[in-house]
Amino acid sequence: MPDDLFHLVCAPSVLDGAPDGWVGPLLEAGELALLTDAGGLDAITAVAHALDLVTVPLLRSEETAEEQEQTVMTYAGSRPLVWVAESFTDSASTWARERGPMTLLVQSGDHLSDDERKRIERFVVTLGRQAE
Repeated sequence: MPDDLFHLVCAPSVLDGAPDGWVGPLLEAGELALLTDAGGLDAITAVAHALDLVTVPLLRSEETAEEQEQTVMTYAGSRPLVWVAESFTDSASTWARERGPMTLLVQSGDHLSDDERKRIERFVVTLGRQAE
C-alpha cells in the first residue's frame, strides 16, 4: 500500500509472546511481510488470525541466507524497513547503513524482548514525525 510508512519483515515466531495489542497499532503505519519458519503455514495463519488479517504478504524462501537477505532487500524497495532476523551478514548490515531510507535491523531469536519492542516503537515514532 502506498500509504505505508515502513515494512516490517520477520518470521511469525518473532511475534509470539508480544503483548496483546502491540502489533496491530504498530501496523497502522506499516505493512507486515512474513518469512517462513519452522511453524510453516500454521504459524502464518495464526498471525493472520491474531491480527484479524484476511491476507498476509509472504516473502519467498531462498536456498541460502545470502539469497534470503537479498529477497528482503529487494522487497524493502524505497520504504523504511524494520527487519527482524536471527542474524545478519556484513553485507546486509552495510546495506542497511548505506541505503537512503531508514532501516532498523533487529537481531533476535524467536521472540522479541521488551527492549527490542521498544526499539521498534521508537523507530516507528521517529518515522511518523518525519512524515508529518
